Amino acid sequence: MFRRSNRPEPDAIEVIIGPRATYNGVLRSDTSIRIDGVMESGLLETPANVILTENSRVNAEIRARTVSIRGEFDGIIRADRAELLVGCHVSGILYVKSFLLDDGATLDGELHMQGVSQTPPPPLPENSRPPIPYVSAKDE
Repeated sequence: MFRRSNRPEPDAIEVIIGPRATYNGVLRSDTSIRIDGVMESGLLETPANVILTENSRVNAEIRARTVSIRGEFDGIIRADRAELLVGCHVSGILYVKSFLLDDGATLDGELHMQGVSQTPPPPLPENSRPPIPYVSAKDE
């Protein structure tokens, strides 16, 4: 009897763009994606994880649960969590709920934390603010 094969776990890495490969386009998977090579443009989309290794160079939009970066990335990330690990260089815009920036990682762009209130707190009433002390040049 023939059976339908079991679906892989979402954390299983079944899609790999190798170190000598270059890719352009839309890549969707229901499992984790690992990039060792170059992605010149396009979209990576998965409900699981995206891993950019130390030799990767990616210029794309990524939509995933967790994005871990050790290589170079330029683009937009929409994820529950972004991890910028030692040695990486990231340029672009990140929309995340959770964020990790290792020592030795570089972020040149915008970070938007989702789920955090975007409205500033209301100002204090005028009479509750402490007075600002005046210091003249003679007092210094």
